[in-house]
Amino acid sequence: MLVKTFGSAVFGINATIITVEVNLSSGVNYILVGLPDNAVRESQKRIVAALKNCNYSYPKREITVNMAPADIRKEGSSYDLSIAIGILAASAQIKDDELDRYVIMGELSLDGTLQPVKGVLPIAIQAKKDGFKGLILPMQNAAEAGIVNGIDVFGMEKISEVVDFFNGENHPAPVVVDAAAEFRNNQDKTEFDFSDVRGQENIKRAMEVAAAGGHNIILIGPPGAGKTMLARRLPGILPPLTLDEALETTKIHSVAGKLGKDCSLVSVRPFRAPHHTISDVALVGGGGFPQPGEISLAHNGVLFLDELPEFKRTVLEVMRQPLEERTVTISRARFSIEYPASFMLVSSMNP
Repeated sequence: MLVKTFGSAVFGINATIITVEVNLSSGVNYILVGLPDNAVRESQKRIVAALKNCNYSYPKREITVNMAPADIRKEGSSYDLSIAIGILAASAQIKDDELDRYVIMGELSLDGTLQPVKGVLPIAIQAKKDGFKGLILPMQNAAEAGIVNGIDVFGMEKISEVVDFFNGENHPAPVVVDAAAEFRNNQDKTEFDFSDVRGQENIKRAMEVAAAGGHNIILIGPPGAGKTMLARRLPGILPPLTLDEALETTKIHSVAGKLGKDCSLVSVRPFRAPHHTISDVALVGGGGFPQPGEISLAHNGVLFLDELPEFKRTVLEVMRQPLEERTVTISRARFSIEYPASFMLVSSMNP
């Protein structure tokens, strides 16, 4: 029996819907195709343990799982739940009437508990664009996806709740977050206040001018002069984020897994202060499967480079293009990814 479920892959700050096809035939093998990485291949062990520990039977048949499009690399453990639900539906342990109307994402623990995944906000946005009715996610991700209007978001704690949902035995209320209200309520919650700085009137005036015009700035002074203190308080005098800027910033932090536990929307301008030993890849982004770097995490905010001369020359050189174009393009043989990188650069050094 062939069953289709739907997951999603994140590239840059955008998502692509992935079709997960599960087919049962004679035999006892498990075949996973569609360009999966090691974490996806290991999903079988987690799924087998989770199903057995939740009193579901794992079919003693040959299970073929195809993840399409096959030319897109599938990474991470977020496909565990969609594969497991497909196996249960193919073995007639769950009704498949509504499966094609939902995007299902989540990592499985061995006891069937759902663990949070990255990139939920762009996934929710793409699911809405593609006309899906709803999104099934771990409970910890529900508030983040709930800020997207026009799609039902259901947060679940265990795989048994997902099974009961599709069998019509569980009717949870969708998670709805008023994005505008959430944005307004948290917009003034800055960690540091510029009014904490006493004296230093000339420097404060220069920073106010830089903040008003979005100019980069370098602070030169002896140790203990207050350079870091001033820099940390700069986001507090920048113009407030707009809701569109907040959503774009949240997407970047969501993809990087940097959203706080109780944070569904980044409402204040980010402040990033990497250590001077940072590598060029960690600063601009990249890796085997590209992730946003510090300059993208500082998008719409402030990037602070303390002790500027201590940074490696190669690290400083790779910042030329992002400072000019306000974006970072990471190219690989088979694809390229673009991250936003519109930030205000603040650096400091001793005389």
